[in-house]
Amino acid sequence: MAYDDSIYRRRDGGGMDPVGAREESRYARDPDYPDGAEPRTAGGHVAGRFMDREPVGAAEPAASAEPGRRRSVPTAGLENVFDDPTHGEPGRDRLAVHLLWELVLLVAAAVLVFLFNRDYPAAIRGDELNSLLVFAAAVGLLSLGASATLRAGAPNLAVGPVAVASALHFAENSDRGVLAAMIPAMIAAVALGLLVAVLVAGLHVPGWAAGLAAALAVVVFIEQRTGPVDVQGGYDPTRHALYLFGGFAAAAVLAGLFGSIKAVRRTLGRFRPVGDPAVRRGAVAGIIAGGSVVLSMVFAMLAGVLLAAGGSGPVPPTTGIEWTGLAMGAALLGGASAFGRRGGITGGLFAVVALALFIRYADERNLDIAPAAVAAVAVAAGLVVTRLVESYGRPRSLIGGMAEWDDEPEPGPSWDPPRADRPEAWTSSLPEQPTENRSDPWGADRWGGTDR
Repeated sequence: MAYDDSIYRRRDGGGMDPVGAREESRYARDPDYPDGAEPRTAGGHVAGRFMDREPVGAAEPAASAEPGRRRSVPTAGLENVFDDPTHGEPGRDRLAVHLLWELVLLVAAAVLVFLFNRDYPAAIRGDELNSLLVFAAAVGLLSLGASATLRAGAPNLAVGPVAVASALHFAENSDRGVLAAMIPAMIAAVALGLLVAVLVAGLHVPGWAAGLAAALAVVVFIEQRTGPVDVQGGYDPTRHALYLFGGFAAAAVLAGLFGSIKAVRRTLGRFRPVGDPAVRRGAVAGIIAGGSVVLSMVFAMLAGVLLAAGGSGPVPPTTGIEWTGLAMGAALLGGASAFGRRGGITGGLFAVVALALFIRYADERNLDIAPAAVAAVAVAAGLVVTRLVESYGRPRSLIGGMAEWDDEPEPGPSWDPPRADRPEAWTSSLPEQPTENRSDPWGADRWGGTDR
């Protein structure tokens, strides 16, 4: 009876040794794996480490097709079906970490409101309050655009320069009317977004790289101005401050609620890499990522119009990198993951309110804090939030770490990770017996007799 190198399978298709039978019976008793199917990942590891599971009905690849990899076994239940059958995380992302962090952001915003009411009560009343709401709405639109691209896995770094360019264009042409000044800016923003989308989706390159190229191109347009530009028109957005801020708040909360739905969240985050980041994630993933880039450009254009019309002076021709930093910082602080897909519900709204209040409070106290410094701190703190979200927002089945055997060799389809509690391999050959000083097994001494 011949055996191969594996200690659990036989060449002649016979039965399994007691150790293998014990392993099989252990999984057969598990109600989560019907028919005694042993849960295995696409990489050949035991699903107790919970990496990936293939959906029901997925074809099992032949063992000879990919040497060194164990066949994946389908699992029951439609809740574990992914956009990519061989990748993903089984289970529902946990929102508790988002809710706790959003409570922290709410407390921070409430503290700033208390400080305003104690030190500068006039700054949160009347026309000053309307101006603050318009400023918060502009920052919120930038944050919405940044959050959309972050969730889609294609962060757009051009939102800040696009906002500044739109503000300059509106300031120069607002005397012809609001719509007449906005329509060309809208067309330019959409065209630039489509160009970036083609680069991101068509070539499957990181969104930040394509957005950086677009940002540099927009900076060239901005630098054609030699000085600040006065607003020519008389449109005053503070008259609609409550509606503008309310519209942003409603959009932020609704987007967060829809993003908390598992199917919506995973669909929006299909562009997020799951292995080699250069591997294409499919046409749907590219279209969604490209659409989020175009949407972010439109939001940035609208934010630029509000910044120009709601400002108290001329529009300076800056590069806009500080606005990109504020947008990304607010989105990251709100709970949007820098890796894509994950995000909170009301965190974006609370983060924008807290940032807007802090910037205005620093102005009231004449604190010489550069906007770029505020943006840098916001982004750095947002990266810490990303680590918290990725660590504690993953499905409960994945808490405790990834598979610990990812870097170990996989010599063949029947290879199993070593276990300390497994006995030594059983072989059919007998150990060598000592030949020295051996007595005759049929000798008289063995039977207690005497020679006759």
